[in-house]
Amino acid sequence: MKSRRSALDGWSPEQVALGRAWAATWRDAGPRLEAIRRQELRDLDACAAISLLCGTADYHQPPRVPAATSGLIEQQRLFAKLRRP
Repeated sequence: MKSRRSALDGWSPEQVALGRAWAATWRDAGPRLEAIRRQELRDLDACAAISLLCGTADYHQPPRVPAATSGLIEQQRLFAKLRRP
C-alpha cells in the first residue's frame, strides 16, 4: 500500500515544533475567546445595535416607505407587449 505524503514533509523539525506550538496556542485560546464573545453578546443592547445598523427607523420617510406597487403590473405589461406580434 502506498503511503500518503504529508503536507508537512518539507518542514524542518523546528518548523514542525513552531507549528505545533501555534496550534496549541489557538487551541488554548479558543475557549477563552468564545467566553469573551458570549459575554459581549450578553452585554449587547439589541435596540442600540439595530439603531446603529439601520439608522433612525422613521418608516414614513423614504427610502423605508413601502412602494405603492411591487412592479408586477408593469412587468406583466412589458411581457404582454413582448408577446404581441
